[in-house]
Amino acid sequence: MSTPGSTPAPTRPGSHVHSLVAIVGFLVCVEVASGVLQGYYTPIFSDIADHLDIADADVNWFEASQLIVSALVVVPLARLGDMVGHKRILLLSTAVTALGSWVLALAPSFGVFLVGAALQGAYVVWLPLEVAIIYRRTADSGRQNLLTRRGAAVLVGALELSVIIGAVTSGALVTATSMTVLLMLPAIVVSVVFFVIWFGIEDVPGTSSGGLDLGGLAILTAALGLVMGGLITIRLEGAGSLLAWGLIVLGLAAMVPFTRYELSHADPLVDVRLLRAAGQWPVQLTAFLFGMSVLGAQIPLSTFARTDPEVAGYGLGASAGFVSTLIGVYVIFLAIGAFTLPLTTRLLGPRLALVASAVLVAIGYGMWLLFHDHTWQALVNMAVAGLGSGALVAALPATAAAAAPSDRTSFATGMTNATKTVGGAIASAIFAIALSSTGSIADPEKGHAPLAGYMTVWAVCAVAALGAAVALLMLPRHVAEEPTPALV
Repeated sequence: MSTPGSTPAPTRPGSHVHSLVAIVGFLVCVEVASGVLQGYYTPIFSDIADHLDIADADVNWFEASQLIVSALVVVPLARLGDMVGHKRILLLSTAVTALGSWVLALAPSFGVFLVGAALQGAYVVWLPLEVAIIYRRTADSGRQNLLTRRGAAVLVGALELSVIIGAVTSGALVTATSMTVLLMLPAIVVSVVFFVIWFGIEDVPGTSSGGLDLGGLAILTAALGLVMGGLITIRLEGAGSLLAWGLIVLGLAAMVPFTRYELSHADPLVDVRLLRAAGQWPVQLTAFLFGMSVLGAQIPLSTFARTDPEVAGYGLGASAGFVSTLIGVYVIFLAIGAFTLPLTTRLLGPRLALVASAVLVAIGYGMWLLFHDHTWQALVNMAVAGLGSGALVAALPATAAAAAPSDRTSFATGMTNATKTVGGAIASAIFAIALSSTGSIADPEKGHAPLAGYMTVWAVCAVAALGAAVALLMLPRHVAEEPTPALV
């Protein structure tokens, strides 16, 4: 173990695996905190709404604010990781996340709680930075890509298991203590993890030269802000909102000058040339398409399960307890998919293992189109989709790192989270339009959404996953099997 600010001692032959196990062990603690954050709040959002004296529908603002921040910060933070050191940025993002968590616990009003939720979005860069730490630490092992994939699988498995622990814990404690105390628990967990990182992870200086591209950051922030603002406006005002579509068009148009600026910049924030490389763009496209299901379909699946078939003519008529069970089954199979990634990779090879995972996601959501009348069918559908999703969550950052130069690994891994987040946000808006004429899936005055809307959700998720499988077939074989290739 190194002390803060120290540089690592030369690695002795044969010590790679032992030191890697220790590093992954400390990073698992970070992913436990990430899982708690992702699972803890969902079962108690209605109780949070009562605590803040707001309508249940207003809780959607918390998700929206966190998605915006996540999409905006992951790229610059990943870039800073390459520049100043991955541990330092991991500490910074953990500190911001802890601050946001404490704000949530002590927030006296909706507005303050919204700020806390937004600050919590900084955790999105944790996994990319962790994968970059493992990838760099295994550089002299002779098995860099293999060990990185294994380490990522362990981290994601710990993450998904912790989502279940977080959800079960909050559900069990919500009636046993005050809301303030209940919300303090994840804040305590994240605060403890800050010190775990401080004392447990070696501090290695960054290897990327140059400075932070503030001009590119400004244009990218404006573009993403406009697009995300337009998507949120669609959710609030509906698909007919001229303001919403105007914001989206402006945001997309801003990507043209952004691309030109980045291509002309000596040290760009977003390495467009890297993203266009044969080994990189299929991974990033896959992350975008995968985000449509893994992030965008959560609320529609929950509302479908809760819909009373005697009233709407469809739905499962499930209780909140069953919805928790459905989420638990999905997360368990996510973890299984992540933990079995090394086995499927050994059997099929790295590229075909990724393709098979995307196909499983497509099959799982495609099954919803035919089998959605019984609770056991919902469980089977989500189990199949979960297997493929868990493997993709684990493999995409490691694959992106393998296709990037050594000084751009955290950028490449961070981009997988950024594109996944944007994909989920876009899908969320599309699903809102499909499920309600107002564009809002949380408008009780409009009654139940048509079954055709849910069919659209499942079809989009299935088609997006198939598109990801096709993109992955274009991934060069050597990307996941050989040391990091030169950029072409």
